[in-house]
Formats: sequence, structure tokens, C-alpha cells
Amino acid sequence: MRPYSILLLLLAGLPLPGGAAEQSGAQVYAAVCSECHATGKHDAPAFGDRKRWGRLVREGLDDLVPAALRGIRQMPAMGGKPDLSDLEVARAVVHMANAGGGKFAEPTAAEVARWRKKADAARKR
Repeated sequence: MRPYSILLLLLAGLPLPGGAAEQSGAQVYAAVCSECHATGKHDAPAFGDRKRWGRLVREGLDDLVPAALRGIRQMPAMGGKPDLSDLEVARAVVHMANAGGGKFAEPTAAEVARWRKKADAARKR
């Protein structure tokens, strides 16, 4: 076996940088959030309910995303899936808010970092 072949075999077993691909908001909603938000279980605002989401949309992502990151009322932090990234949670919030009448863009890394700080600060209170 040639030396470069051995190197290729070794490299093939290494994880790719950054790990697995981040999920879209729609994917996270389908896999996690729909458990409650599809039907309004536990008084969660139902997906697409413009009346319920309208007030939340007006509050803005600076309130919505930190609440989803830390948990609120009967919703656990990160929707009960701590293996989600903060970006994935933010994308899911944007997806649901936009279905309820919002017009939010894809979250930026700076926004996600700010929302994490806000969520952590609120948790300490």
C-alpha cells in the first residue's frame, strides 16, 4: 500500500469540520416543535395561528428566541432537545413566527450570540 493511500484511509475516518450540518427551521419544527406547536398542546401558539403569533411577532425575536433557548412556561429549554444548536433553535423560532405573520430573516451568528447571552442572563434571575 502506498503512503498516500494510508493517509487517505486515516483521513476518511475523521469527522468533517463543524460536525453535522445544521438543520433548517422547518426541519427542527417538524422534528421537535410540532409536538406542541402543531396543535396548541400546553397552550403553545399553534403553527400558522396569526392571531396568537401576531402579538409574539410584535414582541420580536429579541424576546422570542431567548425564551425558546431557556424555556418558558411548559416548554423546556431548547424544546427539550439540548443537542440542538442555538442557531437551529433560532431558525425554528423564525420559521414559526414567519408562518404566523412575521417577516424575519435568517438569524445571523451575532444575533444568536446576543440571544444566548440574554437567555443565560434571564435564567440566572
